[in-house]
Amino acid sequence: MSLTGISANRLELLQIAEAVAREKSIDKEVVIEAIEEAIQKGARARYGAEHDIRVRIDPKTGETTVKRVVTVIADDATWDEEAGEEEPVGVIRLSEAKRNDPEAHVGKVYEEILPPFEFGRVQTQMARQVVTGKVREAERERQYEEFKDRVGEIVNGTVKRVEYGNVVVDLGRGEGIMRRDQSIPRENFNIGDRIRCYIYDVRRETKGPQILLSRAHGGFMAKLFAQEVPEVYDGVIEIRAVARDPGSRAKMAVVSNDSSIDPVGACVGMRGSRVQAVVAELQGEKIDIIQWSPDEPTFIVNALAPAEVSKVVLDEEDERVEVVVPDEQLSLAIGRRGQNVRLASQLTGWQIDIMTESQESERRQREFAERTALFQEALDVDEVIAQLLVTEGFATVEDVAYVDASEVASIEGFDEETAEEIQARARDFLEKEAAELDGKRRELGVEDGMLDVPGMTLPMAVALGQAEVKTVEDLAGLTPDDLRGWYESKNGERVREPGALEAFGLDPAEAEALIMRARVAMGWIEPEPEPEPEPEEEVELSEEELVFGQGPAQAQAADSADSVEDPEAQ
Repeated sequence: MSLTGISANRLELLQIAEAVAREKSIDKEVVIEAIEEAIQKGARARYGAEHDIRVRIDPKTGETTVKRVVTVIADDATWDEEAGEEEPVGVIRLSEAKRNDPEAHVGKVYEEILPPFEFGRVQTQMARQVVTGKVREAERERQYEEFKDRVGEIVNGTVKRVEYGNVVVDLGRGEGIMRRDQSIPRENFNIGDRIRCYIYDVRRETKGPQILLSRAHGGFMAKLFAQEVPEVYDGVIEIRAVARDPGSRAKMAVVSNDSSIDPVGACVGMRGSRVQAVVAELQGEKIDIIQWSPDEPTFIVNALAPAEVSKVVLDEEDERVEVVVPDEQLSLAIGRRGQNVRLASQLTGWQIDIMTESQESERRQREFAERTALFQEALDVDEVIAQLLVTEGFATVEDVAYVDASEVASIEGFDEETAEEIQARARDFLEKEAAELDGKRRELGVEDGMLDVPGMTLPMAVALGQAEVKTVEDLAGLTPDDLRGWYESKNGERVREPGALEAFGLDPAEAEALIMRARVAMGWIEPEPEPEPEPEEEVELSEEELVFGQGPAQAQAADSADSVEDPEAQ
């Protein structure tokens, strides 16, 4: 852009502004404002930086007006230089202004039209920088505003350049970047290639808006299905989750809002036509389309397809699931390099542990033998009785000691006398064990007050003592991770650091509650107030009810009694 002087052809000035606005896809007013600011800087360099010079370009005629503005301020006006305030430009004290204008007052503004002037070489360069900077800033803002609401869309573009595996894509009215980790492996692009990408983020940064593109994102595959499958586009079929190993394999969970439409069949299409169109775009990536289910075990079984699952055991606290498969299905369930189980885990959000039926059988037998041995030793009974107890579902000595005596007596071959004897032995064993644990607690120096903390048990107190947590104050100063354990990164690997009570399997809420009770006991915090019981509703009795002493409840009971006594009335 050439700015040799403000006396240049007015029409030419407007044509320049329109051309720049059209080329950069920004408003013409923004370009005109940039030219005004450039001329203003040039004028201040010409007439002096102490002047308040303002420039106005008529957007219709191109007429340029340069004027100097002087504002009247009070004689005692001050500014705090230490706070960074500077003396404003283009001001005059009231007393000085009154010498030439007796009617001057604080706030009065004087304007003086300045004559046209020629831009020198330095002023022209400065003006060009101002206009270029303003136009670039406006272009960046326009790009950000245009693309910030397009996150989650597929866009078409042209490869502009490839830098160290990162692909810069020309999107027409913007420029996006697809980093190496967001591209499909073994997929190469050359300058000028047409490319389809998914916008997964738009960030406003100093160097301009960053439009981040991806072909490896799960959303890219979901949007491709929305383009190929009308039912997905219309919302009849929902894509609930996507897990991808880009370029190799993917799993997608779908569900239909219309019971008459099969979501898996609709996404596959006639002879696989719909899914093949997506596979072709993803460079041959194999896609497993599975039925989503609100029932977690069912969903996990579906996610592990094509492997067959015999049994699913959920651990909701740790969000882990143990899946049992037939021995011959183990390699299929795990997949090559663990791909199948890894994608199923990403899809469902559960940590999946695979186990064969023979491994589960061995584990069950081992647990059965361990519990049998425990009961034999603790209750001083023979192997047959111990096995009967385990078979009935008793897992610990506490279960035997404190369950209702009738449950033990109901075991085949047992009577009430046998049940009482077994429970008495169980309680004796627990008392002896508690005495030993209490002695160990005292040896470790754990104070008696620890046992007064609600939820604290003797085994837990011993474990805390071994971890040098010996007082209520020590416990109150811990965090849940100190009790449960945590992970640390050492030499690039995640290493598990055990917690003081890790063996007790506390979940985060239980660990936090134990610590909070200790803090309440120390007086550090106030206990949470117990919820007040809801007031009982007052029932107004009629005169008849007051006379006969019969309220609604009694009347209902009386009606029921009458109906029982007189079956013929029914």
